[in-house]
Amino acid sequence: MQFDGDLAEIRFGAGLSPLVRPPVSAEAMLGRLQGADEMARRFPVSGFDEAFARAKEFQRLRRNRKRQEGQHGYEAADKAFKAYRRTHNAARFKWHGQRLLRHVFTRDAFRERLVLFWADHFTAQGKNGALRILAAPYAETVIRPHVGGRFEDMLIAAATSPLMLHYLDQNRSAGPGSRAAKRRKRLSGLNENLAREVLELHTLGVDGPYGQADVRQLAELFTGLSASQDKGFVFRPGMAEPGAETVLGQTYGGGKPELGQVLAALRDLARHPATAQHIAWKLAVHFTSDQPDPGLVTHLAARYQDSGGDLMQVYAALLEHSAAWQPVLGNVKPPFDYVASACRALAVPESRFSALKPGQLNRLLLAPLTPMGQRWEFSGGPDGWPEEDLSWITPQALAARLRWALAAPRRLAQPLPDPRVFATAALGRFANERVRFAARAAETQSEAVGLILTSPAFQRR
Repeated sequence: MQFDGDLAEIRFGAGLSPLVRPPVSAEAMLGRLQGADEMARRFPVSGFDEAFARAKEFQRLRRNRKRQEGQHGYEAADKAFKAYRRTHNAARFKWHGQRLLRHVFTRDAFRERLVLFWADHFTAQGKNGALRILAAPYAETVIRPHVGGRFEDMLIAAATSPLMLHYLDQNRSAGPGSRAAKRRKRLSGLNENLAREVLELHTLGVDGPYGQADVRQLAELFTGLSASQDKGFVFRPGMAEPGAETVLGQTYGGGKPELGQVLAALRDLARHPATAQHIAWKLAVHFTSDQPDPGLVTHLAARYQDSGGDLMQVYAALLEHSAAWQPVLGNVKPPFDYVASACRALAVPESRFSALKPGQLNRLLLAPLTPMGQRWEFSGGPDGWPEEDLSWITPQALAARLRWALAAPRRLAQPLPDPRVFATAALGRFANERVRFAARAAETQSEAVGLILTSPAFQRR
């Protein structure tokens, strides 16, 4: 394998930057990933517990406003709720800016890409106004600390996150034979959503070796997983289905319901050969091609299996395989990655981000993702964003990228860079003659920068 710093930064990182030297080796990339998380310290995003507490206050103020309807205190309650809601929403815009800044300035861009990948793999999102801002704190607490650890630990963190339990309606799932069901509390009955997504999306894959009976048994095993506004994640034995459950031929429980039997099942699923194959295929697709090299997938799956799901070893296997270093840029950048890499190439200063008010940041850097095809933090379902290139290169999405590339750079970087210099800064040795011609021939500097950013070379990785 011939290491290529420019290709490493484009394919496995956040794109080239005139401020950051590309990595010098795969070992350097892995070493940074194992080191201190400098960007999380420099550009902080609230942890989940803190953000969850904010959501609790949002709900309290909303309930108080409803109680005050038709009474003298309604005007004050309405004013308090609306003020908090503005602050609540502004926090989401701020966190979005912080995550973009991480991409702009990081020397550890492989980490940023992996956080995005795993947050998408374990998609979870709030379904009401109070919880809709929690995707970034979820990624910060559930995903980011585990990207260099074992897959099973990330799986457990995701499956027991209050946001995941809320998103997949696990909170009120009760076993038919549970104490809670016998007391006939307000329950929705057994819910199979979490069990199905853990098997189909998170571990074994849609073609994995499981059937409906496994889904049902795992769903019964998961009863008891819940969350409260005060404590976050809790295990409620009274909601758990008594007795043993059998998943993929392995029996769990049988005595008093406890969290340990759930965690044992999750660890077994994480170590299953089908999970190794599924994770290997997803990583290969994300970082190389919609149709990845079979040898690469086999290599990743074998390393996953041999290491017991040690993700650092899996990443090493990815970076050492020749198929990962094919010189032709293939995969299309999704909208967030596209905008982030453009800001990185433009070397947008931190002060420029800081000067943006929440509404400005939304209009300039968040809202434009939706017409590009990615309503940020709100994918269409628990399977996350599509990986297929065709999902991102529709006429409407490409037109939105063009509009953004022609208008946003001059508002982000003043003065704009010399287009001839910018072509090299943004693409390195991948700045082909067509890109350089556009840089020379455009009528204005702004148009030239926009054409470079919308070139096929820049939009692929």
